[in-house]
Amino acid sequence: MLQYLEPGAGAASGSASSLPPSASNPRPPRPERVRHLLYGSLPALDRTIKILHALGYAEPNDWSEPLPIPQGGGAPPAVNSTEETPPSPVEGALPSGVEVWMVILTKTILLE
Repeated sequence: MLQYLEPGAGAASGSASSLPPSASNPRPPRPERVRHLLYGSLPALDRTIKILHALGYAEPNDWSEPLPIPQGGGAPPAVNSTEETPPSPVEGALPSGVEVWMVILTKTILLE
């Protein structure tokens, strides 16, 4: 679970005891890569990417180009031959006849 502290959160009580234990013994953050896969129609993907950008999470150009998902329920195309094939999208998520697309974002986050 992540714990967020507002700047000066420990200053109100005047003691450092309100800080989490990790704050007294700082460790260097370690990077970890996470991959986001979005499935949906092109307008839904575009809107979601814009929302994540407005929230300051990812730049629109950080996402892959949209990849079409086969209509027969087959597995999505692999990103490259050394990676596992992503899971197939949830069936019935879109009305029939709507083309399903996928975009991918790989982001490095810092874990404390």
